[in-house]
Amino acid sequence: MAIRRTRLAPLVALTPAVLITAVAFLGAIVWTVYLSFTDSRIFPNYAIAKSWSRQYERLLYDKAWAVALENVLTLSAGGVLAIALGFVMAAMVERESRRESYFRTLFLYPLALSFIVTGIVWRWMFNPDLGVERLLRQLGFAHAKFNWLADPRTAMYGIILASIWHSLGFYTALMLAGLKSIDKELWHVARIDGVGVWRLYVEVIIPMLRWTFLTCGILLSLGVVKAYDIVVAMTNGGPGTATWTPAYFVLNAYATRGNVGYAAAAAVVMLGITAVVFLPMVLTTIWQLKRHSASKT
Repeated sequence: MAIRRTRLAPLVALTPAVLITAVAFLGAIVWTVYLSFTDSRIFPNYAIAKSWSRQYERLLYDKAWAVALENVLTLSAGGVLAIALGFVMAAMVERESRRESYFRTLFLYPLALSFIVTGIVWRWMFNPDLGVERLLRQLGFAHAKFNWLADPRTAMYGIILASIWHSLGFYTALMLAGLKSIDKELWHVARIDGVGVWRLYVEVIIPMLRWTFLTCGILLSLGVVKAYDIVVAMTNGGPGTATWTPAYFVLNAYATRGNVGYAAAAAVVMLGITAVVFLPMVLTTIWQLKRHSASKT
């Protein structure tokens, strides 16, 4: 009887948390999906629209939404670059073991700042009267230009640069932890066999860090889709709609346009994009873990 109570106690303790999660998370998803089929404006309208797919059809022809989706791909490319740089920096730090703690602290420092603070700092850096452009001209480069945020063609690259600066330390720390898990004897064996450094990393180290790369990919996919605060801090979506992201589009449709149904439809599409990218990674991870555990047994 005592053993049975001991087993039931954790379940009873977790029940409130599970119920709150189900209502707040799953309930919110169902509610949002339902509103996307309505003609809700400032306030929710729970009557299904005659043309239930109207909001989604509007998204297909909305140029701002197309720009937001393109910017997701651009941000994803920047995130992949951050992961690659994080691996390179982790490899360099791991080989320089004497100053590892110093470099680790230095690389992780940007992560201590919020995206809002990071965005404001980088907005100042791109300001021609305050930042890098002014410094370069004071150094004698009279025609130097670094005002990327004012040009629709380069504004998104400015946001990517700030995002890489903010997240690079985090990816470096993850990669460094992965490198630390590799047996040191592997390096000695490689040296004895005369295996080059590049070949060792490409053929042995990187395949062994596939779980770390997969983790970084999952975190990247989640962060890119919900990117909002750094965009607001740096450009507020401008110039025009050049730096809109899906999250910014949803908040703009809800708060500025006062169109709850349209915002809900965009949010549902965001959810679909996240699921398409995120779920295969999770399922692959689960499958690989089961396969690995089965091979051990």
